[in-house]
Amino acid sequence: MIVVENLHKHFGGFHAVDGASLEIAEGSITGLIGPNGAGKTTLFNVVAGRLPPTSGRVTMAGEDITGLPPHELFHKGLLRTFQIAHEFGSMTVRENLMMVPENQSGETLWNTWFARGRISHEERRIRDKADEVLEFLTISHLADQKAANISGGQKKLLELGRTMMVDAKIVFLDEVGAGVNRTLLNTIGDAIIRLNQQRGYTFCVIEHDMDFIARLCNPVICMAEGKVLANGTIEEIKNNERVIEAYLGTGLKNKVIANA
Repeated sequence: MIVVENLHKHFGGFHAVDGASLEIAEGSITGLIGPNGAGKTTLFNVVAGRLPPTSGRVTMAGEDITGLPPHELFHKGLLRTFQIAHEFGSMTVRENLMMVPENQSGETLWNTWFARGRISHEERRIRDKADEVLEFLTISHLADQKAANISGGQKKLLELGRTMMVDAKIVFLDEVGAGVNRTLLNTIGDAIIRLNQQRGYTFCVIEHDMDFIARLCNPVICMAEGKVLANGTIEEIKNNERVIEAYLGTGLKNKVIANA
């Protein structure tokens, strides 16, 4: 679904992404790992249109999407979440979901005067969709709570729920496990697997929790210093000498494998 070819992103003399090439197959849950500073999030930001590439090419289902802004990628079904959740804290969880669909009739002044029936019908449909999403994610009990008052893990579920309010084809998840307790992380993992298996979502996941990656992801791609080091199953990645060196330096292979 996504092909990244020889991608570069430079910030002055710093090469955050330095000739990375990778593929994300349709229907997969692909893991993206690597030490801090490897270029993972920068690569996400370039693919998702938040940063322009210095050079290189990104295609989605064969279409060149290099440098397209996020709102255009949104319409094509490419979405991303963030390490720090971006909720509207003063709105309820349900209202946060209802905000997602674009071009709602109630957004224009003319319609608020002359098309109230259409607005009411549309809002009921979007509300029903939001309630369906909340039930799918097992957080219906949070529907009327202010988003600012829910936990960090619940906010990550809310971000995942936003992707379900539109016709998402591929979702880039940036450290969904950051600051999340193990129980909620398992719930998030369950939701990702069900979205993949039942609704055909394709995912690419940045995560430092190797247990989480091992449970969800195949293949796993490892980056370091802006480049792709390895691509394979989690077992192949754990036993790859270049990957181990990138994380911890040479001579520590046995220790890494024993603790993996």
